[in-house]
Amino acid sequence: MTPPGISPRRFEEALHAFGAAIGDGNVFAAEDDRIAYSDHYSADETRQMPSAALAPASVEEVQAVVRVANEYRVPLWPISRGKNFGYGGAAPALRGSVVLDLSRMKRIAVDEENGTVLLEPGVGFFDLYDHLQDNDIPLWLSVPGNSWGSVAGNALDRGLGYTPYGDHSARICGLEVVLPDGGLVRTGMGAMAGGKTWQLYRHGYGPSWDAMFCQSNFGIVTKLGLWLMSAPETVVGVDLEFDQPDDLGWVVDTVAPLRRDGVIQQSPSMGSWLRSAAVLTTRDEWTDDPGPLGDSVIGAIRDRFGIGWWSLQLRCYGPREMTRAALDVIKRAFNARPVLAMKEARWERGDSPEGSPLTGVPVSFPLANANWHGGRGGHIGYSPVLPPKGDLAIEQFRRTHALYQRYGFDYHGSFAMGERSLTNVNQVLFDRDDRDMMRRMDAFFRALVADARAQGYGEYRTHIEYMDLVASTYDFNDGALRRLNEKVKDALDPNGIIAPGKNGIWPAALRDQAHEA
Repeated sequence: MTPPGISPRRFEEALHAFGAAIGDGNVFAAEDDRIAYSDHYSADETRQMPSAALAPASVEEVQAVVRVANEYRVPLWPISRGKNFGYGGAAPALRGSVVLDLSRMKRIAVDEENGTVLLEPGVGFFDLYDHLQDNDIPLWLSVPGNSWGSVAGNALDRGLGYTPYGDHSARICGLEVVLPDGGLVRTGMGAMAGGKTWQLYRHGYGPSWDAMFCQSNFGIVTKLGLWLMSAPETVVGVDLEFDQPDDLGWVVDTVAPLRRDGVIQQSPSMGSWLRSAAVLTTRDEWTDDPGPLGDSVIGAIRDRFGIGWWSLQLRCYGPREMTRAALDVIKRAFNARPVLAMKEARWERGDSPEGSPLTGVPVSFPLANANWHGGRGGHIGYSPVLPPKGDLAIEQFRRTHALYQRYGFDYHGSFAMGERSLTNVNQVLFDRDDRDMMRRMDAFFRALVADARAQGYGEYRTHIEYMDLVASTYDFNDGALRRLNEKVKDALDPNGIIAPGKNGIWPAALRDQAHEA
């Protein structure tokens, strides 16, 4: 396999040039290598199969790779660790692209006094957590529900966590970026040689560029500054269970003002029963009926694990006096409400780690939900953003639940409360060996996107297979945002080298073909 438009002989020359730049041992072009960098949750891994992979170890080697790629017109697909399963993993949007694997770049520099870290893309959440623990640094990181990926990569893709610092992209402060021509730039205060406030003040002087490199293909981030949270004196809260699907509405209306006013500092997520059950059991333990699970089976699963139809965990962080007062306010808000169960949770400095993302501890057990159907399991994420209103949440749930039923899938949804928004995070669980299920999954996903667009809701990120589809829903003024992205792409990357097709942004040479498709 070769990249689009490149002859086998020319591509072989390019691979030799890459080897000269980063060492032949860091160029991977065998069939097993291509499979290793494919989308392991795809029904057909060949659809976005790369032609090769490269693993540089420094920013200088990344620059050298980019210069070679421009010379030979080889498209690169940068990844930090390639662990974002459910969104494409390490695989490129454009089949035949060369994966630029940055996982060997693992430097960490923590400023303990100011609560910041400067790190490279290969640093995973477990790496950073271990670094903080091993060096007795009293700072907490925020981690996503499944934490085996890259800290930088997750922030650049606008990933979310469960502590007060859970909006990861909002905590970015200063980037180092290799541009598509191989040049190097530092954003914000890092633009000053020897500047002392690169990770302390986001904006610098003039336009701010950090956000430009989030979910884009305008450059390759080689260092990322991130603000970390001071280890709090206490973490207190409640674990809540709710019995009925329609409880979602009043719970959203109860939590939204508490979140907006800062009583709740984190972004809590209210998840359906399957979010818990899918990591604790498998479907074949309960039924051999291929249709969506009925109420009797759902009731039996809930009874075994003692969970509600919805579950919600709320936490407050800080000095003991403040968290105790905030918890009183939260409990008062749920008084006289139909709460199925309420259990208090408390952690204090000096206690052993709670072992939960709620206290900044990385975990990987949520990956077990891919085993729900058996076979070669997998999942795909669908996450539209809507206003934080209970009636709208109920309507969203009912429409989405009906689509799950229509296409024959078990409902796996949650609602994450932001400061001014509500994100409906859905996992579509499937068995890749079930060809009919995978056919239905594709139709189901497209129906979900169409439904959200009809309501005026957009996804905040999506799988590589559906990047063009989701980009097309951002259609104000005949797609003015897409045209703006394309102008920037053409100006910075005239050869179309960096991540063609990422988030629907195509270089000029491939644009007409992509738009027609």
